[in-house]
Amino acid sequence: MKPLLEVRGLSVAFGGKEVVHGIDFTVAPGEKLALVGESGSGKTVSALALLGLVQNAVVTGSAMFAAGEGKPPRDLLTLPERDLLAIRGREIAMIFQEPMTALNPLYTVGDQVAEVLQLKEGLSAKEAWNAAIEALRATGLPEPERRALAYPHQLSGGQRQRAMIAMALSGRPRLLLADEPTTALDVTLRTQILDLLSNIQQHNGMAMLLITHDLNLVRKFADRVAVMENGYLVEHGPVAGIFANPQHPYTRKLIDSRPVRDVVEEPVPTEAPVMQARGLQVSYPIHRPGIKGWFSKGEFIAVKDAAFSIAPGRTLGVVGESGSGKSTLALAALGLMPHRGELDVVGSRWGPDASRNKAIRRVVQVVFQDPFSSLSPRMTVEEIVGEGLLVHEPGLAPAGRRERVIQALHDVGLSERQFPGLLQRYPHEFSGGQRQRLAIARALIVNPRLLILDEPTSALDVTIQKQVLKLLQRLQREKGLSFLLITHDVDVIRAMAHDVVVMKDGDILEAGTVQQVLDEPQQEYTRTLVAAAS
Repeated sequence: MKPLLEVRGLSVAFGGKEVVHGIDFTVAPGEKLALVGESGSGKTVSALALLGLVQNAVVTGSAMFAAGEGKPPRDLLTLPERDLLAIRGREIAMIFQEPMTALNPLYTVGDQVAEVLQLKEGLSAKEAWNAAIEALRATGLPEPERRALAYPHQLSGGQRQRAMIAMALSGRPRLLLADEPTTALDVTLRTQILDLLSNIQQHNGMAMLLITHDLNLVRKFADRVAVMENGYLVEHGPVAGIFANPQHPYTRKLIDSRPVRDVVEEPVPTEAPVMQARGLQVSYPIHRPGIKGWFSKGEFIAVKDAAFSIAPGRTLGVVGESGSGKSTLALAALGLMPHRGELDVVGSRWGPDASRNKAIRRVVQVVFQDPFSSLSPRMTVEEIVGEGLLVHEPGLAPAGRRERVIQALHDVGLSERQFPGLLQRYPHEFSGGQRQRLAIARALIVNPRLLILDEPTSALDVTIQKQVLKLLQRLQREKGLSFLLITHDVDVIRAMAHDVVVMKDGDILEAGTVQQVLDEPQQEYTRTLVAAAS
């Protein structure tokens, strides 16, 4: 069978520096090829170069794409922009990694999906809108009629990703380039999306080039795998053969990067909890349909009567799908979301008094999911890490503040010896894992008792994820920290948590120790989560 896509000698260079070095690969009709590697390996740049989407790059080699029956293959790398426009979205579609930057914030997601259908399929506005709702429904998006009217910022990360997938698939492409298509999705939704993509493949013979660092996804989904390191293709072959007998040291390193449990397993301390909640409820105002919406707002309850406690030196894992309420629970715990019920933080409660809340904020700090967006690009490392001291210890002299910053950076494994001029560097000068270490140092510098970790490793490669989890485990042992860990990754829960609560649609369905909940789940929903992650 002739390949649908045949890439030979693909090289990409920026400013005379080559970042992809003459790689070769093919994709057959209906085949699923996984391009695997860590950030910086060149896998995303290679895919973008095929469609002419890499600016200021010199791209050489060839990428022969079969144009259809009776038509000769065309070299994508030499096609004029007008011809590429006809191919993008129709013959070859792409799912981008970060939907928040790929979606237009000024249009509803329904309008954006409908636009593709109007341009590529020639549908009328009404036909395109109805087809857009069905496309959103096909990706498992709940209440697609309502979600189609939402803007990107009004959806969760997983919901935005499903909208992106709906846009990509609406043109019924022959080849789908999927750049980390399930990174923002929960384990059960990953399975649903992969099943959806597989069904579409079987229906229209669509091929897929999957760009990912998720080895579980590769093992379950791909037919063949190609491994990239530093711009070179170091190993390729059938998935079963690569996983059973990897030949290259880098491939073995990736396969051996599963999170490892290394936490203190002592009994629950008798001290008072660092945080305790009873009957916690968080709600949002929502627009009511029809004329009623002119006069009053409706209410959406995101967290319903939640109860939990976090003991000193222990980790409570909160696991659930997108929209389950786990991130809203974290915002309430940080005092950033109005709530009803009881929420005690070391004997105090969030309230309208800003000065009283300031004392609590020193006790509770947060590490966000995406370190790049949570660190100011205009501030140096010294300013970012030391910012909390300006608020909580304003009388500290500059020399003392700098000493504390250096110590906090040392605690997370960053030093002047590794990075000359470390304190005066900016976030863009660091890798994703290093930026996450900076975010942890910023949280640690005020000596908190509780860290709220909102998907702290989901944006990281598997090897970097393992390093960051190992760092957090060490910090917990050395400093007696408590963690509220928000994640959809069951492997991370197994490695980090002492206790677990499982959330769905705002309710806590199940709670207990990590062994009770994950090894002997009582709820069907929990069993589905665990099975999807295995």
